[in-house]
Amino acid sequence: MTSVRPSSDENALGQAAIQLSDRAHTAYDSGENGTVETAENDHNFPLRHRLKLVESLWESVLLQECGQELVDLLNQLLSLCSPEGQVARTGESQALKLVEELELNEAIRAARAFALYFQLINIIEQHYEQRDQQRQYRAAPSPEAPSTKRYWAENPSETLYSHNSVEADAVDKSAVRTPTKQLGVGTFPWLFPRLKELNVPPQQIQALLDQLEVWLVFTAHPTEIVRHTIRDKQRRIAKILRQLDQLDERAPGMGAMAEREGKLLYDRITEEIRLWWRTDELHQFKPTVLDEVDYTLHYFNEVLFDAMPQLYERLNQSLQISFPDLKIPHYNFCRFGSWVGSDRDGNPSVTPQITWQTACYQRGMVLEKYIQSVKKLTDLLSLSLHWSDVSSDLLESLEQDQVRLPNIYEKLAIRYRQEPYRLKLAYIQQRLENTRDRNDQIAQGDCLRQEIPEYDSATVYHTREGFLTELRLIQRNLQETGLACSDLEHLICQVEIFGFTLTHLDIRQESTRHSDTMNEITEYLQILPQSYDESSEADRVEWLVNELKTRRPLVPRELPFSEKTQETIDTFRMLRELHKEFGPDICKSYVISMSHDVSDLLEVLLLAKEAGIYDPITGSSTVQVVPLFETVEDLKKAPAVMTALFNLPFYKSVLETQPVALQEVMLGYSDSNKDSGFLSSNWEIHKAQQALQKIAEQSGVELRIFHGRGGSVGRGGGPAYEAILAQPGQTLQGRIKITEQGEVLASKYSLTELALYNLETATSAVVQGSLLGTKFDAIQPWQEIMEEIATQSREHYRKLVYEQPDFIDFFHQVTPVEEISQLQISSRPARRGGKKDLGSLRAIPWVFSWTQSRFLLPAWYGVGSALKHFLDERPDHLKLLSYFYFKWPFFRMVISKVEMTLAKVDLQLAGHYVQQLTNPEDRERLQPVYEQIVQEYHLTREVILTITGHTKLLDGDPDLQRSVQLRNGTIVPLGFLQVSLLQRLRQHKTAVGALRSRYSKGELLRGALLTINGIAAGMRNTG
Repeated sequence: MTSVRPSSDENALGQAAIQLSDRAHTAYDSGENGTVETAENDHNFPLRHRLKLVESLWESVLLQECGQELVDLLNQLLSLCSPEGQVARTGESQALKLVEELELNEAIRAARAFALYFQLINIIEQHYEQRDQQRQYRAAPSPEAPSTKRYWAENPSETLYSHNSVEADAVDKSAVRTPTKQLGVGTFPWLFPRLKELNVPPQQIQALLDQLEVWLVFTAHPTEIVRHTIRDKQRRIAKILRQLDQLDERAPGMGAMAEREGKLLYDRITEEIRLWWRTDELHQFKPTVLDEVDYTLHYFNEVLFDAMPQLYERLNQSLQISFPDLKIPHYNFCRFGSWVGSDRDGNPSVTPQITWQTACYQRGMVLEKYIQSVKKLTDLLSLSLHWSDVSSDLLESLEQDQVRLPNIYEKLAIRYRQEPYRLKLAYIQQRLENTRDRNDQIAQGDCLRQEIPEYDSATVYHTREGFLTELRLIQRNLQETGLACSDLEHLICQVEIFGFTLTHLDIRQESTRHSDTMNEITEYLQILPQSYDESSEADRVEWLVNELKTRRPLVPRELPFSEKTQETIDTFRMLRELHKEFGPDICKSYVISMSHDVSDLLEVLLLAKEAGIYDPITGSSTVQVVPLFETVEDLKKAPAVMTALFNLPFYKSVLETQPVALQEVMLGYSDSNKDSGFLSSNWEIHKAQQALQKIAEQSGVELRIFHGRGGSVGRGGGPAYEAILAQPGQTLQGRIKITEQGEVLASKYSLTELALYNLETATSAVVQGSLLGTKFDAIQPWQEIMEEIATQSREHYRKLVYEQPDFIDFFHQVTPVEEISQLQISSRPARRGGKKDLGSLRAIPWVFSWTQSRFLLPAWYGVGSALKHFLDERPDHLKLLSYFYFKWPFFRMVISKVEMTLAKVDLQLAGHYVQQLTNPEDRERLQPVYEQIVQEYHLTREVILTITGHTKLLDGDPDLQRSVQLRNGTIVPLGFLQVSLLQRLRQHKTAVGALRSRYSKGELLRGALLTINGIAAGMRNTG
């Protein structure tokens, strides 16, 4: 692109910036009464001040790089929006003309500009979210504060929100007020004084802390297109913002120096934005699985590795203030898993070799971190024998090291002859480097067909235990001489959490892959009276149980099978090699998606037996089978399936060979939502958890629920703190496992304080929910009411999505679902099995497509009709639902998520997608589908406002309300640009001659991808 560089004109540049910034911030700057808020009366003033600054710099860069023409175009496009951030009703024809006349390069530049804008806005908001979280953390009530004691004494039932106490049969909207969040809620300094004030027995808290497990499992981002290069620029801009904040605090006493320093910082941000603008933000190739591994581990490398010791210290300090006699939980109370590189469900690119390389890649990354930490400790621990005593066990270990690593002794013995800690750390560093070098060597080898070199225990660490033993030796020696070293404590904490694996890899595969494998094996061996596929569930279970008891191998060493069956068997053999090389901790869970029956789990266990990771003699297994119940039908069946499984004596024995007889069960939010709608999905998951917990208790089994949440509301996303507290009482018991979808990783883990806040509030919610769980979930009449509402919601949702004959055509034409599946942004296909029906479409592109076109249909459709039906039955039902909203965490969570989603819907813009993207011959046929959606939206909005008592959506959260309005307005032009590019791309398929040769498919795809990226950044979620 040729840059247009106008002559320097500060006045014109500044005026252009002011015009755009003022328009974008009309809604954001006004108070509820239309008055402009100032620094004196608004804590958001610094945020808005920075937003204006960065927007001005953004536009000045565009003026310098591209000229006035682009700036004028952006202003024209923004003028098509109303102050509330919606499409202006009178502007659509003007918008159409303006956008349709754009050359492709102009459209791409405009799309890039808006995408850059949203990325900058995200940086600012994340930075100030971090600041606000630090402010709340400092403001969290201390146990000594009289006002805090008085507040809790007066509000004994308070958990998250403040509201007036009202009776269920006399609730009135005038008697309750909108829930308002208390300062510091969810942080450790808030939690433990809260438990103390409520007189929670310390022994109960201790028992919970002893078994506390918060698992966060990272998944790939199927729409991630932001390069590390761009992420680094974002991080540098965030760092400059921190420096600006620090300057603001010091400015009053600095005079002219502050002005000069401020200008330098502004210039640095401008420079970063200019470099960003000239950087290609898109990859030019389809990412491989290992690319996705690299993207995901970026957050561990940059933030999480160093953040985790801080999390532990926060918990320790807060606990000791309120409960000084309680023991701190183990270092790894919060742990990490990953599906990236191991989740093979529908992704043929995830092969056994890829999973092996992923494990090696993770180990290589964490070993490098340890090496750097040991080097830092070597600089720090300069203690001399002249001035500090050393115990005999450290001296003995040095003598052993001299024999094992003579090269280090010859090289450093003289230099460190009086500095034993440094000499010991030199030996440790060498072992780590040897371990890293060996890891690099085996990473490229074939784990199934090449001999893995043996460990030399004298010079290489096999697992973290050897490394930890030596670190604790140093720690113990320091303590015996009255010293402590925080850096050493941090390193020990990190090794406890991350080990030599960094994250725990979960294998995931769809259930039919295992049944197909069983069918092919039994057909080949001719050992069943009829084919496995045709056998009943009872016959399958009987045969599988008998096979699991025998020592005889089933699978021949040579594999005369299909490619899929061979790959499935090789996956289990690779898993055995992983356990041998890394230890069982590298992968303990094998998740079976689309689980329907007991046989789905036994098939996996039988394949594990064939690979040697389940021993029929001892009944022990180094891998646990984890059913994933995804559809509503399977969620309903889950309790019966698990009851039948626990009733199998051999399976119960498998569980009892573990330190704790623990069964993990995964519940899927995405497919159940696609199958049944938002409300029905959430209710079925809620019921399933209650039933599964009851069954586990009856069977003498501990239960850990694995929540398969997405980033968007339509896939179970939303604030984790509120979501965890909304879980049914007695189902947490100090344990939870949650997927952290790739699309939310940047917003939650790109900055240290953000990461700490998210980890801390998730942990606090587990403790709070376990010890102070609500009793409302056990109220039978309430459950019956929710069952009725959820059933109505499901019926209404399915009437549109599955029973309306024109709906599928409507979906394919008015959303970019087909184009998304063509874009080079994911290693995974958009569909299971390549079919083009709704059932095979993955939940991520399903939700993503509706988000892009501003319908956001999966997150709200059917809710309004169901609630309205219940409200119409009796006049007092409104009081009841209002009471639910203020008292029942589950119901409040559902309503709040729907309200947030409705605020992001833009039916005017969605209607533009309908008018422009439907085929002319289909437009009349498909229009009623759109009208049905519009009618349900208005109904849902009205009902939600009625239940919450709000005048406008999100009145209960003004910060979120303003943020959504700000983003909505600037997303509108991107929507128009996307429609125009999608039109051209679709016409390209049928056009011929000059029209077709004008733009290549690649150019059009690039433009579409830029609009997708910009809208996703603006919405702050994707699929």
